[in-house]
Amino acid sequence: MNTSIATATEMQNNFGKYLNLVMSGQEIIITKNGHEVGRFVPKDATVSYLTDSLTGILKGNDDIGEVKSERLKEKYGSID
Repeated sequence: MNTSIATATEMQNNFGKYLNLVMSGQEIIITKNGHEVGRFVPKDATVSYLTDSLTGILKGNDDIGEVKSERLKEKYGSID
């Protein structure tokens, strides 16, 4: 899945453009003041993204946030 990054202002001013990108299968990461605040994800990818974000939580890992972050980076790449 292709991923793009848009600021909250860009998203607000060009919603139709980003809606078309999502409808074509692209994921949009929304940032505000340089920090990720949300994602605009195609419907078919929603369940996969949610289940992937939970991977590792029930395996007794001490640092859930770190495991979640590592697994998401493996699947979706870094946004830094």
